[in-house]
Amino acid sequence: MGNAVLHSIHVHPVKAFRAQSPREALVEPWGLAGDRRWVLIDAGGKVVTQREQPRTALAAAEILSDGGLRLSAEGSAPVTVPVPEPVGTTTVEIFGDKVEAVLADAAAHAWCSARLGADVRLAHMDDPAVRRPVDPLFARPGETVSFADGYPLLVTTLGSLDALNSLIARGDHPDEGPLPMTRFRPNAVVSGTDAWAEDDWSRIAIGDVTFRVAKMCGRCVVTTTDQDTAVRGKEPLRTLARHRRFAGKLVFGQNLVPESRGTLHVGDPVTILE
Repeated sequence: MGNAVLHSIHVHPVKAFRAQSPREALVEPWGLAGDRRWVLIDAGGKVVTQREQPRTALAAAEILSDGGLRLSAEGSAPVTVPVPEPVGTTTVEIFGDKVEAVLADAAAHAWCSARLGADVRLAHMDDPAVRRPVDPLFARPGETVSFADGYPLLVTTLGSLDALNSLIARGDHPDEGPLPMTRFRPNAVVSGTDAWAEDDWSRIAIGDVTFRVAKMCGRCVVTTTDQDTAVRGKEPLRTLARHRRFAGKLVFGQNLVPESRGTLHVGDPVTILE
């Protein structure tokens, strides 16, 4: 493990949209700065993800210096979305949680709805320190999360991806591989480890920032979605079901909760503490 390093960083400004890959990122208690602070909701307030709308993968969001967004996608004129004034909130439902968020402006709703061909609205988490607690079964008091699926960060390893792609190549759908790491939508990708080494991690440090490993990450249909075309296949779920099933979940990667603040840099050493 002496040569394990942070290979890449990924921030998803709008949940379900394409990731940005900066060279460094600030770690806040609820996740990487800017990660999944915005989310699409339907007319009933329920979160819209790639599970329901795979075409969200084809849209991109750039974080502007004032915290707003620039939304873009092939075939659409880009639109700038300012941070909404917190004059009132709307209730967002995300995986059974009820979370208060602030709606973006009408132009943002119109752009997103036109892209998806569905009535959606864009909402912003104004205060991640209080809005949404982490699952109490795997959290400590006061820990919160953005609009990520459930935990502040997701870490994956290149060694495990290589092993998974080798299994896919010997499976029923070898033509679907090798899969890129973008299928798994991580925040931090580590190189220099053995395959599945992360299964045994309890605490890690990336550079000067320490993290508690909360639980393995169960995977869903989003991983079968080509992030460049929005076309779905069978992999990796078919192969994960055969080789990586734990407690009824198909597993790839680990969910992390920050124990400290700091800044991650590509190339930072990764140390296994426990």
